[in-house]
Amino acid sequence: MIIITGGTGLLGSQIVDRLLDRVPADQVGVSVRDTARAANLAARGVRVRRGDFTDPGSLAGAFEGASQVLIVSTDRTGEEAVAQHVAAIDAARDAGAKRILYTSHQAAAEDSVFAPMPDHAATEHYLSKTGTPFTALRNGFYAGTVRHLLGRALETGELVAPADGPVSWTTHADLAEAAATILADEGRFDGPTPPLTAPDALDLADIAAIVTELTGRPIRRVVADDAAWTPTMIGHGVPADQANMLLGMFHASRRGEFSTTGPDLETLLRHPATPIRSILEELTVRP
Repeated sequence: MIIITGGTGLLGSQIVDRLLDRVPADQVGVSVRDTARAANLAARGVRVRRGDFTDPGSLAGAFEGASQVLIVSTDRTGEEAVAQHVAAIDAARDAGAKRILYTSHQAAAEDSVFAPMPDHAATEHYLSKTGTPFTALRNGFYAGTVRHLLGRALETGELVAPADGPVSWTTHADLAEAAATILADEGRFDGPTPPLTAPDALDLADIAAIVTELTGRPIRRVVADDAAWTPTMIGHGVPADQANMLLGMFHASRRGEFSTTGPDLETLLRHPATPIRSILEELTVRP
């Protein structure tokens, strides 16, 4: 049985959907914190069990009988995130899983200045010591983030953000399809995968140019000072720790941490990856 954690989340739910196109429902299980939210999956024949990374005891039942476990990374950072991932990895190993998969990131590295990246690196390192075959999905940067970075650009005509660098914007849908393909074809990758990214890396000036073309309205890229941008975000209601983490994202992009691209995602998909232009079309309104 293939177990997917976070089966009702943004990425996990799409992975389950794509996996059900490839394998029978009785071979798929989900580990979720709230089983009521997975009622639709249970109705489709998916095994639904409660599993919570912060309650390691719950994971034994959630992972029971697993041949593979896909651990979708938590939304926490730092020691808390790594501890949750370790708990899930240990539970998967103890359940007898023949392979453990983990949603990592193309920029996973101990020395990254973007907080989630050292967490991914630490989790990959722990996976490598378990003795169980593993696959770390080196996913591209989620394209959905662009929605938040645009801010009020469509209203003001200015895309205001700190200095940035090119990013391999990649959609959840494409990454979910790739994960499902890898799960259905066990053993395709051992260890970290190559970068699973869209083929292009674009910075926010490129994004502004595309939005300008789509809307027919000039959108100017304005580079904000780091020291001024963070207090502004906090003033708009963004928690301080999140604002600081987001600033780290810009610092990392300036270092080129998210600029690597490769053909492997499209090879898995057997069709072109979704371009960021398609995402921007959904976010903009033509005149």
